Amino acid sequence: MDKTAVHDKFEQARRTFHQLLDGASGPDLRRASAGTRWTNRQLLFHMLLGYLIIRALLGLVRLFDRLPDGVSRRYAQLLNAGTVPFDAVNFAGSWLGGTVLPRRWMLALFDRTVAALHGRLDRETDENLARGMHYPTRWDPFFRDYMTLADVYRFPTQHFDFHRRQLTLSGE
Repeated sequence: MDKTAVHDKFEQARRTFHQLLDGASGPDLRRASAGTRWTNRQLLFHMLLGYLIIRALLGLVRLFDRLPDGVSRRYAQLLNAGTVPFDAVNFAGSWLGGTVLPRRWMLALFDRTVAALHGRLDRETDENLARGMHYPTRWDPFFRDYMTLADVYRFPTQHFDFHRRQLTLSGE
């Protein structure tokens, strides 16, 4: 894994998030996004959420990698079976966070999260980055059946870039 490339993608997303949120007017943020039930503001929070969940996903990989392969496979199957409740919580969480969190808090949270991910990635060994587990492929289009820690570190930027195309900000 090219850690420098992942670091660069994190920073590019961080700068872009600042530009999008700082450059958006109130009406821009309240406008419906394209292809989602969220407003632009709520979608921006959802894009932030993609980075926030990485810490939990990294911990899951570390846990399940130490167990027999079938355990993470069954766990992923169980999570896939719970896709409908997951989608409801995912929608509600992004709706709530994007509705109530002030812009400056969203920006600060993005900055702190990316800084923490930089630090964690710097401490990863090649052996750790090769650890992996099965994932619920119905939860996100970027989840694959089996993902390594390296894949998990790349996930939030893929998620961010995908959703960026759904924003309907006037400057976009």
